[in-house]
Amino acid sequence: MDNGFFKNIEKKTGVNMKDIFDLANSLQNANFKDEKTVRGVIRKVSQLANKPISRELEDQICNTIIKDGKSLDFNTISNMMNKK
Repeated sequence: MDNGFFKNIEKKTGVNMKDIFDLANSLQNANFKDEKTVRGVIRKVSQLANKPISRELEDQICNTIIKDGKSLDFNTISNMMNKK
């Protein structure tokens, strides 16, 4: 894909594509059974999306991912944040 495509996404979302790619790379070998790792990813997604979340919602997302075996990706966390 060309650079213009990514610039267009950045313009529409306000999210830097480098940050998205950095997050995606960090997820590749992450241990999603580790609460500290999962909380770090949740906070990073919240920050990138510019959508602060409460500690209660962070706890719910974290528990869902760790205990229920939900896959962890940007869309999963974003959808969970939007339900509140």
